[in-house]
Amino acid sequence: MGDKANAHPGAAGRATAADHPASVRNVVLVGHSGSGKTTLVEALALTAGAVNRAGRVEDGTAVSDYDEIEHRQQRSVQLSLVPVEWGGFKINLLDTPGYADFVGELRAGLRAADAALFVVSAADGVDGSTRMVWEECAAVGMPRAIVITHLESARADFTEMTRTCAQAFGADDPDAVLPLYLPLHGEQGPDGHAPVTGLIGLLSQRIFDYASGERKESEPGDDQLPLIEGARNKLIEGIIAESEDESLMDRYLGGEDIDFKTLVDDLERAVARGIFHPVLAAAPAAEGSRQGIGTVELLELITGGFPTPLEHPAPAVTTPGGAARPALACDPQGPLAAEVVKTASDPYVGRISLVRVFSGTLRPDETVHVSGHGLADRGHEDHDVEERVGALSSPFGKQQRTLTRCVAGDLACVAKLNRAETGDTLSARDNPLLMEPWDMPDPLLPLAIQAHSKADEDKLSQGLSRLVAEDPTMRLEQNQDTHQVVLWCLGEAHADVALERLRSRYGVQVDVIAYKVSLRETFAGRSGGRGRHVKQSGGHGQYAICEIEVEPLPGGSGIQFVDKVVGGAVPRQFIPSVEKGVRAQAARGVAAGYALIDVRITLLDGKAHSVDSSDAAFQTAGALALREAASGARIHLLEPVAEVQVLVGDDHVGAVMSDLSGRRGRVVGTEQAPGGRTLVRAEVPEIEIGRYAVDLRSLSQGTARFSRTYARHEPMPPQLSERIREQAQDTA
Repeated sequence: MGDKANAHPGAAGRATAADHPASVRNVVLVGHSGSGKTTLVEALALTAGAVNRAGRVEDGTAVSDYDEIEHRQQRSVQLSLVPVEWGGFKINLLDTPGYADFVGELRAGLRAADAALFVVSAADGVDGSTRMVWEECAAVGMPRAIVITHLESARADFTEMTRTCAQAFGADDPDAVLPLYLPLHGEQGPDGHAPVTGLIGLLSQRIFDYASGERKESEPGDDQLPLIEGARNKLIEGIIAESEDESLMDRYLGGEDIDFKTLVDDLERAVARGIFHPVLAAAPAAEGSRQGIGTVELLELITGGFPTPLEHPAPAVTTPGGAARPALACDPQGPLAAEVVKTASDPYVGRISLVRVFSGTLRPDETVHVSGHGLADRGHEDHDVEERVGALSSPFGKQQRTLTRCVAGDLACVAKLNRAETGDTLSARDNPLLMEPWDMPDPLLPLAIQAHSKADEDKLSQGLSRLVAEDPTMRLEQNQDTHQVVLWCLGEAHADVALERLRSRYGVQVDVIAYKVSLRETFAGRSGGRGRHVKQSGGHGQYAICEIEVEPLPGGSGIQFVDKVVGGAVPRQFIPSVEKGVRAQAARGVAAGYALIDVRITLLDGKAHSVDSSDAAFQTAGALALREAASGARIHLLEPVAEVQVLVGDDHVGAVMSDLSGRRGRVVGTEQAPGGRTLVRAEVPEIEIGRYAVDLRSLSQGTARFSRTYARHEPMPPQLSERIREQAQDTA
């Protein structure tokens, strides 16, 4: 692997279709915002000969972060695929956003990849969200390596950062997180900082010097060998401890010199199995160099130590109806099974779907079955359709390079799949399949919007449907109670990007309005009302009188209508009319315009006219009776209460519980969770947690997660209820 110097010379960076899964490596880059993932991708592409010194492709655009929104916001907001070739291997580099609002793009990258490269800044360290992603990868056994960037920073300390990574990522086994290389420093500058000029290979005990602009290999000096001896011995012991050869440790401890090839082979197996996590270093290239410091070593690690798609189990599959199907094998000759991991819109090409093929071979112009299920709650209707595959291409910046096929294990872009959405399965027409969906975070920040103008209103529905088709972490809600269009997002930055895409891609300008929760009304006590609707203005008149009694019921009872009329005071044919009238008025509300719930309405008496009584007249009388009953009663405004579960680090439990109490929440329990965390369960009024997704992130430094589910409606505090009534009267 990394110490096999010059074993895999750089090839032309123009990625082509892979011939076999064994020649493909799919690697996702993970790390917090600003850790240097995109810069590292560009440096790897430069070393592979795919871009120029400025990180640009032939048309002058960036190889990653080429979207206009990314340029304006100066950060990654979407998953980017950068395919390069190195030593006969096709490497699909998946650059992910580091900001928490775009974790959906990160999850898509994890789904498409077979290994993860965690990028850690030597200047900033490891943040809590990166730790959580590491735990997710560990749970599924995904192979991982760590690369430390920003070594040119004055605060950079590779040894200390390696120790930090071992503590953060090696909680179960710190000796499974060890460096393969040590940075080689040049002469100390006036500021006291010695720049990194190369690397020292611990296994090979070779120097890889980049100071001249080219990677040069040499023997270490006598003064350097003692400096690396301790780190080298620890690395060898760590590799041997993970070796499948149980006798190897005895031989090593007995003084036997384990040969270099055995150590490298064991290292590669341990990395591929996800049980050993090497630490590497990366630094900017020297002036005029086409090789960033550490990029050759990283490419060698990726091609030699990371697993092939053949070693990565495919997601479970069923038929679209849910019947079990045999597990998929990564076989280009097998049944077609591919998944849309990202959807984007191009103003010239239309919809472009980034697809990972898990089985079979995808070819242009063939008709495939497109199946999407399980996201109905986010505005994605279940669908099973057949579509013709358009052109296949390999993305490179804004360019799309035509492919003739995409074999199992590889990734490609597919044009003009008009019904395919992110998360959909593509399979053969005669053998339709549905892949088990990957875990997506729930969007918990509501954004209420309305069209800016009549012209925007005409385009809004189509723009929103396209937006949610691209991003399954976004949920579209047409709230029937508040009559608001609500876009549920992961955070403020996610919401900003959604609005920007609506404007720039789909030409829809919207206004953000105050989000409303679905309040309810109910009677606090028993009350009666008389509805009299008598009119005579020439011709056929209107005559209906009814008397009702209203009493509160337990929560969840809804509205019950009871007929206790005796003696035919209200003719039988008009009793349903009274019920229809009171139910219609209940839906409109009786105090502040919110639906009335949990009451029993009893029809006691009434009067009718042989000629002038009608269905419409008794509906009106019923509504008037309910309004009169409300005028003489105390009406409670009910607010929705959510069951909230917060998973938070033990250091922040006190702050979280205090904050929940300040939101009128009731903490109902806590329990210990793995990894030094606590699960806090509380009941909180929904009106108090509209921005909780943003506030909790700030409160916990981005390390806490929460979920919410509707529990019930319950009375609001009188002062808050009165304020809402006054607002309703002002806007009436």
